[in-house]
This record gives sequence, structure tokens and C-alpha cells, in this order.
Amino acid sequence: MHVAIAGNIGAGKTTLTKLLAKHYNWESQLEDVVDNPYLDDFYNQMERWSFNLQVYFLNSRFRQVSQIRESGKDIIQDRTIYEDAHIFAPNLHAMGLMTNRDFENYRSLFDLMESFVQGPDLLIYLRSSISNLVSQIHKRGRDYENTISIDYLSRLNERYEAWIHGYDKGNLLIIDVDNLDFVANPEDLGDIINKIDAQIHGLF
Repeated sequence: MHVAIAGNIGAGKTTLTKLLAKHYNWESQLEDVVDNPYLDDFYNQMERWSFNLQVYFLNSRFRQVSQIRESGKDIIQDRTIYEDAHIFAPNLHAMGLMTNRDFENYRSLFDLMESFVQGPDLLIYLRSSISNLVSQIHKRGRDYENTISIDYLSRLNERYEAWIHGYDKGNLLIIDVDNLDFVANPEDLGDIINKIDAQIHGLF
């Protein structure tokens, strides 16, 4: 079983990944933000480091997906390989923060990798308003995220919605997180688990 959680910066992916891993006794695959050698540089100078960062993420997630399929374990993944290619890289390109040459190189690399990977059995998309994302980002207080603009988050949100609208890699569960607090409120987490249970039972 391969479950993946998708969503914008600050939507609650990592937190929910950990909570669900604990509940279902799944192994969690988290996004590599601590050891990422490009993240600080990227947020300080996006145009210079955008290609390096996106290739790093692509490499990291391709390795994750390969390991997930080989392991045969039940795994929940924080963010998918698709989000980089359909949301983050095209957004940087559209904003003039990644050159045409770099973007075409990146897309070519992704297309090749995608031919070797399978989509998750279930994708959980955390839908969030911009105000909620901003609140969550401030709450967690990561220094490198202080420079993220509302315009940047809005552009990402638009791309997420467009991608989800056409998503065809497998089963999809959309959860609106604006009025949920699955950390402090066990009932909210319980509602999410019930929805996931219904999806999982539908898979078998």
C-alpha cells in the first residue's frame, strides 16, 4: 500500500503523514527539508538556485518512489514526485525564476523518470485557503520560509487545483483543511481516518 499526501506549503502534510503513520502502523517517507543543501540559498536567491533545488527534489523523490515499490511495505509519503513537475517547477518558470533551457532540461528528466514510476494507491490532497497557509507557516517559524510571499502561495494554489482537477494516477481523496485541527482535535483526525478507511476498503 502506497499512500501519498499532497498540498501547498503549510497545508499540514508532514503533520498528517506522521499521525496517519502512527495510526495505521505505516512507514513514513518525509520530505527532505533538513538535509537539503539548496533550500536556504533558494529562498534567498530563487533565480540562481531554482534549477538546482528542483533537480535535488526530483532525484530525492524518484529514489523514494523506487524504494517504496521495492520494499513491499505499507508506506505513507509526504508530497509526491508529481508536485515538483506540475506545480513548483512550472511556477518558477512562469515567474521568470527558471530559464527556458533549464525548465526544458528539467521536464525531459521528469518525463523519463515518470515512465519508471507508478502513482500511489491513494493520493490525499489537503486543500487550503491562502490565509490558513500563511497562518500555519508563521506558526511553525522556519527562518527560510519568512520570505515566502502571498503571491507565490497563490500561484502555487492555482496550480495545485488545476493539477488535482485532472489527476488520473489513481484514487484521490480531497480534504478541506481550513476548518480542521487534526492535531488538537481527535474528532477531526477521526473524520479523516474514516474517509481514508472507506477509500482503502474500496481498493480491495
